[in-house]
Amino acid sequence: MTRILTTLDGTDARGFAFGTMQFGGRADTAASRQMYDACRAAGIAHFDTAYVYTGGQSETLLGGMIKAERERLLIATKVGYDGGAGAANMRAQLDVSRSRLGLDMIDALYLHRFDPETDLNETMECFAQLRDEGKIRYVGLSNFAAWQVMKAVAIAARFDLTVDLVQPMYNLVKRQAEVEILPICADQAINVAAYSPLGGGLLTGKYAGGGAGRLTEDDRYAARYGLDWMPRAAEGLVRIGAELGVDPATLAVAWVAASPLGAQPIVSARSTEQLRPSLAAMGFEMSPELYARLSALSPTPPPATDRIEEQA
Repeated sequence: MTRILTTLDGTDARGFAFGTMQFGGRADTAASRQMYDACRAAGIAHFDTAYVYTGGQSETLLGGMIKAERERLLIATKVGYDGGAGAANMRAQLDVSRSRLGLDMIDALYLHRFDPETDLNETMECFAQLRDEGKIRYVGLSNFAAWQVMKAVAIAARFDLTVDLVQPMYNLVKRQAEVEILPICADQAINVAAYSPLGGGLLTGKYAGGGAGRLTEDDRYAARYGLDWMPRAAEGLVRIGAELGVDPATLAVAWVAASPLGAQPIVSARSTEQLRPSLAAMGFEMSPELYARLSALSPTPPPATDRIEEQA
């Protein structure tokens, strides 16, 4: 059983999350607000952002939306993608993030990526101090390899601190997290907030029809999803979706949520129209038979590796 994450009013917030990486970028102010409202109408209370997203616009826009219902939300942000995991940098970026969001306290603070140049003792002590100062409630790690997570867990215990969330990339064609990350999190009762459940849009089927998106606009995403079997897996997902009368994006997100080792999808989009199939996954009943059929579309993950892929 993972640790219960709650909003300030005590509501369990371990369902789906929404990632605001597009706010102020591919999604303008109006589109961002519409997606926020759609998420709230669907029951999502967990919103995820980061210090580096869209030059700060993601946090600023989200901050303007949450004021009226702050107590009913869980707000997560990330620091340390740039500048490292030293205490001074973490504090400086958190202060900026709190100002943009209009919050004295952030519910969940992630270290955005592992920093090999900084002693984890310094990082975990900083997390503990921020908690004790009432500036954060939960501790998260993003883009960490399994051994890095366990090292952080062990060091955190020295400061009477727990790692509450881990944020890996996880989807039907990126399943490396199944080898060690998901089992470790299940063993340590750590919540998994899985980003990129649609594989950069690959699993929506839009690219097969000549559509544009991250895979056509960003070389990093093109390389990430460039293996020849990946488009074939997406085509198989589209065929199953057509057979069942279900949008492939709904199936892809529901597949992540149905992981037997536990994963909380972080859904995202550029517009409410694009977001709608992902939100539909919240009410989709995934049978064991369908889960197995979808899983068979992609290879069993190879043995563990220390190589991880990071979101921006």
